[in-house]
Amino acid sequence: MAVETEVLNELRRLRNRVPELTGALAAGADGLVLAEDTPDVQPEGLAALTAAALGVGLRMVDLAARGEFRELLVRGAGGYLATYAAGPSAVLTLLAGERTNVGRLHLEGRRSGARIAELLAARSMDDGPVVHGGEPPAPLFRGRILGALPIRIPPQSRYEP
Repeated sequence: MAVETEVLNELRRLRNRVPELTGALAAGADGLVLAEDTPDVQPEGLAALTAAALGVGLRMVDLAARGEFRELLVRGAGGYLATYAAGPSAVLTLLAGERTNVGRLHLEGRRSGARIAELLAARSMDDGPVVHGGEPPAPLFRGRILGALPIRIPPQSRYEP
């Protein structure tokens, strides 16, 4: 079974476990959709914005010295949008209604993110040879390491009071 099918099955199981979910999407760190179950939402746009939010989240935890990125939660008037790390090369984004139990959302989102990371790691192990040290080579997409986000550091302000 293709890894994308397995990831989609995980998204559907997640939506069954958390009935308040209105959508689930797994995307690469580059903003490409891996699998989606998002009725009434444009998955490509959501995946692209998720990648952008991931970049901001990575930069924020790095700047604040808070370790490795884990998750990001956004609350709007109509509900929640939660993004969870799914290994080094993917993210899981969940859409939930306003009456969602956020603790349950985090619990299930973290579990599914870990499961998706396992599925993607198994794919990368199957895709290529193992190199010295037992580590597979980093997966490439368009000549770039998958999951390696470009970091743009803004220039220092020239404003002087």
